[in-house]
Amino acid sequence: MSSDMSSNTVTDRSTSISIAYLAPLLCAAALSIGAVVWLANTESWFEASLLALGAALGLVLYHAAFGFTTAWRALIIDGRGKGLRAQMLMLAVAVCLFFPALAAGDLFGNDVNGFVRPLGWSIIIGAFVFGIGMQLGNGCASGNLYHAGGGQLRALPCIIGFTLGALWASKDYEWWTTLPQFAPYSFIEQFGVIQAIVINLAVFAVIAWFTVVIEKRRHGSLEKDALHSSLPLYRQLISGPWPFIWGAIALAILNFITLAMIGRPWAVAVAYPLWGAKVAAWLEVDLELDFWTYWMQPGRESALIEPLTTDAGTLMNVGIIIGALMAAALAGKLTIQWRMPWQHWIAAIIGGLMLGYGATIAFGCNIGAYFGGIASGSLHGWLWLVAAFIGSIIGTWIRPVFKLSNTATTQRCN
Repeated sequence: MSSDMSSNTVTDRSTSISIAYLAPLLCAAALSIGAVVWLANTESWFEASLLALGAALGLVLYHAAFGFTTAWRALIIDGRGKGLRAQMLMLAVAVCLFFPALAAGDLFGNDVNGFVRPLGWSIIIGAFVFGIGMQLGNGCASGNLYHAGGGQLRALPCIIGFTLGALWASKDYEWWTTLPQFAPYSFIEQFGVIQAIVINLAVFAVIAWFTVVIEKRRHGSLEKDALHSSLPLYRQLISGPWPFIWGAIALAILNFITLAMIGRPWAVAVAYPLWGAKVAAWLEVDLELDFWTYWMQPGRESALIEPLTTDAGTLMNVGIIIGALMAAALAGKLTIQWRMPWQHWIAAIIGGLMLGYGATIAFGCNIGAYFGGIASGSLHGWLWLVAAFIGSIIGTWIRPVFKLSNTATTQRCN
């Protein structure tokens, strides 16, 4: 009798666990497939493929917990450089893929162009402000999107702040462009493809070596990023977590696919000013956007008129959220998290405003300016990295004011 009761208890528990796992997974799968099919019918399969590409990026970001905010903070606070070394690997793969295609100007029959921007105060100040904002907002541009998709609704105040800050910056954009600046500098144009790749790989190696030296001095050994040998490879691939190296390579390849599909590298922040403008229009707030220099740039004025379902940046950002939602469901970790101290809410909003403003005046965020800029062979990507990292140092000092922990052991959280 007792044996039967015990067996029934185990069976009931197993059934409840299966339901708890399958219900969110089926809902996430239905939403993902439904969104792609709906977009294909509403617009075209090209827009649907952009949403799917964004979803792939979101899945990778979630499973690899591949972020920039905590990776930098881990080095600043605790001397752990695993996250930054992963970024160097990602960039190394990217430049090997991007440079030949950008030099040719053509990829699979489509015209392609990189992000090569002027060097000026707008990048220095914008990236510095962004660096502070990413620490206060507890996530970067891509980080907050995949956090939201993974059920962390605490990312929403930062996303809202990002949108408002980006719209604000688009108003001030003309003033920032009048400040002194140097002409764009392209390693590809200056040195050719092979030499440009070698130079960049050498810099990546030096940065990685520098993190190794720091980490060994602080801890005596390097933090490992080992595979979970107890799980079959296929299961870890589907449900995670992934080693950083997987995430680094996958993100570089997906960015290259982005270049092939839309003719430019992956960019996240570019959608936020548009979202702000669309919300203002929906609220019938007349901002006279047609007279703002930012919206007079090629392609931006038409974006104000066209629906968001045709905007590549918006589709890929929404895709990141959907992909993270699917990844969280596959991992059995999809839970809604929204409670946090009021100081964290304030920090998230302020951080979001800084992220949006900084990214807009600095020609992009950690994805468009840092990842995309360096992958494009542009010196402005390196300038952005230095300024943003200094900003992150300041941001880590400010975090305790808002009761935000500086514990660096949470490196795989964002």
